[in-house]
Amino acid sequence: MTAVEATNGTAASVEVPAATSTPPADPVATSKPEGDEEEDDDNDETPAAGTDKKKKKKKPKSKKKKAVVQSEPPTVPVSQFYKDGNYPVGEIQEYLNDNAFRTTSEEMRAKEREYLLDDTPGAFNYNSIRRAAEVHRQVRTYARKTIKPGMTMTEIAEMIENGTRTLVEENGMLSGIGFPTGLSRNHVAAHYTPNAGDTSVLGASDVLKVDFGIHVHGRIVDSAFTMNWEPTYDNLLLAVKDATNTGIREAGIDVRMGDIGAAIQETMESYEVEVNGKVLPVKSIKNLTGHSINPYIIHGGKSVPICSQPEDKEEYNTKMEEGEYFAIETFGSTGNGWVRDEGACSHYAKNYDAPRIPLSMASSKKLLNTINKQFGTLPFCRRYLDRIGESSYLYALKDLVDKDIVQAYPPLADIEGSQTAQYEHTILLRPTCKEVVSRGDDY
Repeated sequence: MTAVEATNGTAASVEVPAATSTPPADPVATSKPEGDEEEDDDNDETPAAGTDKKKKKKKPKSKKKKAVVQSEPPTVPVSQFYKDGNYPVGEIQEYLNDNAFRTTSEEMRAKEREYLLDDTPGAFNYNSIRRAAEVHRQVRTYARKTIKPGMTMTEIAEMIENGTRTLVEENGMLSGIGFPTGLSRNHVAAHYTPNAGDTSVLGASDVLKVDFGIHVHGRIVDSAFTMNWEPTYDNLLLAVKDATNTGIREAGIDVRMGDIGAAIQETMESYEVEVNGKVLPVKSIKNLTGHSINPYIIHGGKSVPICSQPEDKEEYNTKMEEGEYFAIETFGSTGNGWVRDEGACSHYAKNYDAPRIPLSMASSKKLLNTINKQFGTLPFCRRYLDRIGESSYLYALKDLVDKDIVQAYPPLADIEGSQTAQYEHTILLRPTCKEVVSRGDDY
């Protein structure tokens, strides 16, 4: 899910090889998916010469375990693939420059081993984020080959969300959807999901951003990709994917946000798109950013810019720190490279530091109680309220937004007629290495 810069304005996924040279050995042994087991060979001895041949005793053959295979649409929880509870490690990347020592530092390895001693399920156990990431990979594998022009946006959203709920074994605040499924099209860059009654249909010339999140024990995986069905904007997608990978490569402990943003923009704006014989530059959308992620809080307080920043700006000198989780996401546009609010709002989230303000309306009190119980500080949308039986809540929701208890996230759009694209991954800054937990074979 996207942060806006503060202005006025089929089957289980396997571990992806490291993108750099040989990575540090991971201290956690990763479980393999359940599958066939080999049978034991018979060890019967050959009778000695001249002796009576005795009939061999056949050993009972071990039964093969039936391989677990994901269904279509996906309905098999990922826990059935990894029954020992150890989920696939993401892509491992070594730290660069001054932090390269961490790869082989015994002190850093000891620190990481200490972190991993706690087997308690929770937000700070790596398996929580890895389980969420495996759900994301399996759900998006089906989504990427199923989404086609002619489908309604509601059909697409519900397909992704139903798969997520089933594969993560939705369980109240312990596991479930991390934020509403973003399905922004064309010049709309972020924060659109259909409200009830929306009959919008995906068109063959649309450029679709698919942005969805999954949480386990509040640890949110935030990852996004872009789809198109005709080649005009292929270079736009390549530019944004390359820019996101640049941001991931440059990210690390003690790295300044301004340096990451400058590297992303340089990569992004090295691309062009030809539309109807006219060459258009690809621009970084300046007022959209990546962000840190805290338990149950999708926007954790730090922004990762996707363009260069003035060196005297506070954001430029903010640094990433050990143990932090970040969504590295970039947006490219053929328009102005600047977004503004457009259209009906669908995304909302309770502010984690919401003020304690007396509510005079009974409907506002009731809705706030529902939000606290069902979502806490996780983002939600109007369809989610409809799904749990809330009705006639729009006035109460507006009241909570007006009182700054709930934050509204309206759709964000560049100029009409332009096209925008998005790619995003969640990374974990471990003591010894950088783990791209949401990486898959697809992107």
